[in-house]
Amino acid sequence: MRPVTYSMSMSLDGYIAGPDGDFGWAPPTPEIFRRSIDEIRGVDVHLMGRHLYETMLFWEDPDDNPDLDDAEREWASLWNPLPKVVFSTTLTAVDGAARLASGSLEEEIARLRAEPGEGDIAIGGATLAVQAADLGLIDEYRVRVCPVLVGGGTPFFAHHGRRADLELLESRTYDEGSTFLWYRVRR
Repeated sequence: MRPVTYSMSMSLDGYIAGPDGDFGWAPPTPEIFRRSIDEIRGVDVHLMGRHLYETMLFWEDPDDNPDLDDAEREWASLWNPLPKVVFSTTLTAVDGAARLASGSLEEEIARLRAEPGEGDIAIGGATLAVQAADLGLIDEYRVRVCPVLVGGGTPFFAHHGRRADLELLESRTYDEGSTFLWYRVRR
């Protein structure tokens, strides 16, 4: 069965964005960005909410941004054709390889798990991830912990009291002080 994964950077105090919504404190180093490229290669479909969808539109046309380096262009070449499902109550249309969700999060994940494929069903964005975690649908967490305390904002782990026991699959510390942690949910 295709795993549902939640992967994002977070501050040491557990936030994916600071109190003002800023996440510029988590710029990826070349080594961490390479990790993101390798990770996206294993994704078959990406689920996201409206806010993340709008943020990721930046990558849809890399030719519009001549400042992108080779690694960023490589990431964009993998991201753009990747099927995406956007959960939104306000959007009426989406662009590129995205489509609006036609069912609930639980229904969409069940349908995607039933389709053939080996790659991950990735969830992006804390709000959607909280909903999936509350339903017990997340199989793996991949966390890039950044060496910064932001003091509040959008939490990575907002599980509303739901316990999840985890098994560590991998950990790695990078030279600039970030740590990558990869956990599987024990069922």
